Amino acid sequence: MQKLPKAAVLTLVGLVILAIIIIKSSVIIESGQAGVLFKTLDNGVDRENTYGEGFHIIAPWNDMIIYPVRQLSVSDKMRVLSVNGLEVTVDGTVWYQPQYNKLPYLHQEKGRNYESAILAPAISAAARSVVGRYTPEQLYSSKRDVIQNEILEEVQKELSSQYIQVNKVLVEDVTLPVKIKEAIERKLRQEQESLEYEFRLTKASKEAERQRIDAEGKAVANKILSASLTDKILKEKGIEATLQLSQSPNSKVIVIGGGENGGLPIILGNQ
Repeated sequence: MQKLPKAAVLTLVGLVILAIIIIKSSVIIESGQAGVLFKTLDNGVDRENTYGEGFHIIAPWNDMIIYPVRQLSVSDKMRVLSVNGLEVTVDGTVWYQPQYNKLPYLHQEKGRNYESAILAPAISAAARSVVGRYTPEQLYSSKRDVIQNEILEEVQKELSSQYIQVNKVLVEDVTLPVKIKEAIERKLRQEQESLEYEFRLTKASKEAERQRIDAEGKAVANKILSASLTDKILKEKGIEATLQLSQSPNSKVIVIGGGENGGLPIILGNQ
């Protein structure tokens, strides 16, 4: 077997070494990620720069640590105590992401496992603090929006100096002990029935009042009408009606009333 010339061997070795150097020096950061450069022969973490998406060339003895920087979420069920000491389970989700410009500080001070080391304890502490202000009835019924906003504020305050940005907290469910839940539901049903009963009473009272006012109005109208209908007016109305009937083409006999007080005419038709 013919040996390769020494120069060719050296060239081949050089190309292999160059390829290794290029591979070691080339870093591709994907979309939604960012990098922190660790300088092995310098001062360690480059705290001044966060490396964004794309292709980067670094010294082969350095290292690029890549983090996801798009919005992330973590869900958990936390057992916490209400204001009166009853245990409730809060099922929630938190949306968060590292602060892009502070990523080198996050890596250096908190490490790659910052979620479990920093974020999770902060969420748990905030949930305990907020839920501990409310009764089970409030947690079960009308306070969920208020609770999740207060937890968000607590977490943001706790992590304001920890290089983590918390965007939103969603409380998906609050689970109470079965007996407490049943008692609350009974109470809510009773309150609803009481409201319905009060509504029916109010409606009946208003209807009775309307009928009373209507009856009083009719009585007043009848009184006024009775006072205005004298004998002369009644006799005049009767004569007017008789005259109208007398003009009918049907055969008839008109008998004029008599007596001391007079009387209304009587019409006898041919029918």
